[in-house]
This record gives sequence, C-alpha cells and structure tokens, in this order.
Amino acid sequence: MELSIIIVNYNVKEFLQNLLHSIAKASQNIISEIIVVDNASDDGSPELIRENFPNVKLIVNEENLGFSKANNIGLKAASGDFLLLINPDTIVREDTFQKMLKFFEEFPTAGMAGCKILNPDGTLQLACRRSFPGPWTSFCKVTGLSSIFPNSKMFASYNLTYLDEDQTYEVDAISGSFMMIRKEAMKLVGGLDEQFFMYGEDLDLCYRIQKAGFKVFYVHSTQIIHYKGESTKRSSIDETKIFYDAMKLFVKKHLSNSFLVELILTTAITFRKFFAFLGKRKLIIMSVFFDIIFFDLSIYAADKIYSHFGHWRGFPAFSIPIVYSVPVLLHIFVAMISGVYKKDSLSVLKNYMATIISFFLLSSLTFFVKQYAYSRAAVIITYIILLFSLAFWRSILKIFFRVGISHDGFTSKRTLIVGTSNNAVQIAKKLRMRESDYHSVSGLIGFSYKEIGNKFDEFEVLGSVENIIKVIRERKINEIIFSTEELSYNQMMSIVSNCRNEPVEFKLIGNNLDFLVGKTSVSILDDMPIFEIKYNISNPVLRLFKSVFDFTLASLVLFFIYPFIYLISKAGAERSEFKNFVLSTPLIFSGKVSFVGPKFSKKEKTIYLGKKGLTGLWYIESPQESENDKLDILYAKNQNIWLDLEILSKTLTKMWDKRK
Repeated sequence: MELSIIIVNYNVKEFLQNLLHSIAKASQNIISEIIVVDNASDDGSPELIRENFPNVKLIVNEENLGFSKANNIGLKAASGDFLLLINPDTIVREDTFQKMLKFFEEFPTAGMAGCKILNPDGTLQLACRRSFPGPWTSFCKVTGLSSIFPNSKMFASYNLTYLDEDQTYEVDAISGSFMMIRKEAMKLVGGLDEQFFMYGEDLDLCYRIQKAGFKVFYVHSTQIIHYKGESTKRSSIDETKIFYDAMKLFVKKHLSNSFLVELILTTAITFRKFFAFLGKRKLIIMSVFFDIIFFDLSIYAADKIYSHFGHWRGFPAFSIPIVYSVPVLLHIFVAMISGVYKKDSLSVLKNYMATIISFFLLSSLTFFVKQYAYSRAAVIITYIILLFSLAFWRSILKIFFRVGISHDGFTSKRTLIVGTSNNAVQIAKKLRMRESDYHSVSGLIGFSYKEIGNKFDEFEVLGSVENIIKVIRERKINEIIFSTEELSYNQMMSIVSNCRNEPVEFKLIGNNLDFLVGKTSVSILDDMPIFEIKYNISNPVLRLFKSVFDFTLASLVLFFIYPFIYLISKAGAERSEFKNFVLSTPLIFSGKVSFVGPKFSKKEKTIYLGKKGLTGLWYIESPQESENDKLDILYAKNQNIWLDLEILSKTLTKMWDKRK
C-alpha cells in the first residue's frame, strides 16, 4: 500500500462528496486506501459513503471526539507507506498525490510535507507554510507588523509572506488541512497529541517530527483548494476560544524553557484573542464611539443655541462632567437593550426608538435629581439635534460606504458557467428556476476562441478559459460555477489561481446537479415551492417609512427637477428614460405607484408585493421576462429604505449609461 488517505468528517457531506470524487481521479495510478472517520455527523454523511463509496473504509464514532483523536483512530487502521491527513472541505488536483510522492522519493530526509493551499478565491492560504510562534514572531503577528510589512523577513516570519509561494523549501510547520507523512516518521512520534481537540495539533506534530530528526517541507508544484472552517460552522463550539487555548497549550508544552519566554508568548496569545474578540464586534464599538461623540456635540450645540436665543447662561462649571457623561451613558444603555448595536448592521429605525425612550427617561430623572434639572428646553433641543445627527452618520456609512447594510440574505449573483455541454446548460437552467435567490446567468465560458458567440439553447458563449478575466471585468461577474463532469480539477484550479485578484466566488456543482458548494454555503438546487407570508413589504412600519420616503422624494423632484424636464419636453427635445422617469413622478401622489417596486405580475393577485415601481430590480438586473416574478418576490421579501436607495442609484447610473 503506497498511500493511506485519512479524512475526519463532521457534518460536511457535500464537501466530502466532492473531495472523494477528486481523490478518485488523483489516485488512479496509485495503490491507495481511503479511511473516513466520522465524528457523529447527523447530516447523512455515513449513509452517503455507504451508498455511493463502498470502497471507502468508514469508521463512525458515537460522539465528536475532536480532530486529533479521530485522526489517530484512522492512523491505526492505515497500512500505507505514506499517510495523508486531509480535511473534508478540500479538493485535490489530479496530479497532487503523484507529485507529493515523487517529492518524498527525491528528499529522503523529509518526514512531512504540505502542498500549496488556495482559498476559494484563488489566494494563498497563509497557514500552509509558517514558523513556530516564538516571542518575536508572535509579537509581530499580534501587533499587525507582519501585515504592515509582508515582504520583510524580520516582521513577516510567522506566515513567511516574504518568501516566494512558487518555490519549494523547508519550513517549521504546514497546515493540518493537508499533511503527507512518512509512516516511519509517524511511528516515531506516536500519532497526534490528543490534548489538542482541534487546532494546534498540526503545529505540535510538525515540531515533534523535526525533533525526531526529520524535516518539514512546503511543496509548491501542486495545489489544493481548502474551504476552511466548514465543520466549525456546523457545530456549537467556540472556535476562537479553542484556537487560542490550543496555542497556549503548544507554548506551554514546547516553548517554556524560561518563565520569560512563556510569559511573552502567553501574553501575546491573550492579546491576540482579545483583538479577535473586538474584531468581530468592530461595528458595535464604532457605533458606540460615534454615538458618544455626536451625543456630546448635540449637548454642546443645544447649550450654544439656547444661550444665543434665550436667557440661558449655560451649564454651571461644576456640573459639566455630569451633564456630558450621564445622559449619554443612559442613551447607550437604552440603545443596547433596544437592539441598536449589532455586529453586522446599522439600524436607523431602532436608533430613533432608543432616542425617544432615552429622552423620556432623562426628562423623568430630572424630577428626582432637581439640582441637575437646569432646563428642559436645552434637553429638547439636544434630542431634536440627536434625531438628525445619529441618523445622519449611519445614513452616510450606509449610502456611501455600504457599511452596516443587511438585506436579509438578498444578493444578486451575476453568474458564468464554465462549460458548453448539455451538463452546463442544465446547470444554467436550474439556477434560473431557483426561488431562494437570484442568479443572473450571463452566459457560458468555452474552451476555445472558436466557440465564442455560439449559443447553446438560450445561453451564449461569452468567452473562453483564456480570456475569462476580461469577461469577468466587462460583465461585472461575481460568481463562477464549474461542473466536475466537464473540467478536470487541474483546469479548475488553474482558473481559480489565475483569477485570484478578481472579486468573484468560485463554486462546484454536485455530480447529480443537486447541490452547489461555495466558500460560504452549500445550496440545494431543487427548491421546494414554499410560500412565504412574512415579507418586508407587508410590514406596517416599513410600509409607513416607504410612503414617507416616496412622498418626500417626489415633492423634492416635483419642485426642483420636474419643471425643467417638463419645459424641455414641451420644447420638443428627444425623450429619454430619465425624462420619462421624472415626468412619471406625479403618479406617486396617487398612492398607487412607488419609486421602487415590483413589475406587476400574475402573483400580485394572490400575494401582496407592494405598489408598482417606476423602477426596481426588474429594471437594473435586465432579466428575461420569465424571471420578473422571482425578482418581484425577492424585492418584496427584502424591501427596506437602503435597498430602495441602492436600486434608485443603480437606476440613474443605468439611465445615464444608456443616454451616453
């Protein structure tokens, strides 16, 4: 037996299936075995393997034993001269195993080696070659010096970013997602240390293998794709805590020759953990900070305004610390319990509610603390300013910087299918029929320039694999889908690698065309027809805001823009989409039309989708007529003021482009 491939699986059935298909192609000329150790998955993984992969040795644990214990179980069952520990959320090239085994033949001192590992967007996954976390490397990593100076050997020694990723060399450690090991080296070290539940075990194994007299290498000549973290998404464990606890364990076990070294490393890891915690909540921290600043500025402005127009002499000097701290802390507390501060969104509506509540609370408190009840007029002016200022900075970030916008899962995907076979056409058709999200299938990518311009069914070949980057840029593509039946894994990874600087997500289609695997999710293609009743467009509060927005904007257009467009049109100037759009503004006041809304369809009679829109997703996406119904439903489900503003902005841009 040349190679034993050991996979520890936990609830990533779709990823595992793709990996096993890629392994089958990569091990055709190699005497190998595949051992899957399942850590009590409840997603049907064991049943899938028994039914579709009878040659795989399946070991099912009754509970989740963690990565190290499960791998050791697989290692005990392995009989190969070389052992490969590989994550289930990976895909290998056809030449990966052959090139890695050839490397071991040429380098007899190598006890362990890892290949180049790519992220789903084609960039290098930094963990595939790194140094041990010594005092200086940890300090540079924690303080961000390694990111600021990625090409410096002094500062970027942890992830070795100063080294050429297209060269092979000896390293301290490689990633646990792909570790190929000589069996004799593994026997000497005795397997993985089961103190490590998950994370850190790869560093520990690399360290012990080198202590046993072998070397660890990074091999650039072949590559895999790693989706990273898919198992942790499907578990309830705190991966951040486990990761940093694992780092502490590694430091304590191997790098504590002196108290000072252990103290430096432990402190560095603790700070890194703290910054990771803050990083996940940076929008909350920023929101609290800006609210404090704008609240105190509002108090200051109210003080000056009231002093200028009234007989107010300002707050007494001794009370200023109280005046500028207690009200704002009260507001922050109310905002927190009102749900204003969230990790991924900025809510203007909830902020209004919190501001009104804190106003009444502060006004009530002045009855009990009369020595600070200076002027209710100053309080009223403060809160009037607050209603505008706190909404102002949130609106600026939402509209101009796209920060804190949540469309409840709505995304418009501009998709390319790589391939021209019947299989590729079926993928495109299935995507267009989906009700759960919107895929605008731009077209197909062929394998030669001769195919460009040809049509397969209703889908045109827009380019070839040679000029795919040009197509991505011209068509503003954000999603590319591969079919494993038409492309080799080598071809797929070459495309992914070449397009690593483009803002696209790459996905694989299941062999039965029943699921998509991407870096963020697994999507089932055959949707069940489920009617969803709870649409945003039916929410009374959101409908009120939408009506106020429509009437306000229509009034502004009618006063400032409509007269000029009307006179130009009367003078015989050529009509355009923009002019028609402006001239239709009075219809808003009829109450039957909205600036943004659905394009009327048959479904409007059974499900309320909102008022007919002068524009909408149906305009900016330019769909086929059969797709309008789906876009109308998607808009109704996800409607909010920020989505309306985004659609209006794109509408005006599209109208301007057509005019040019």
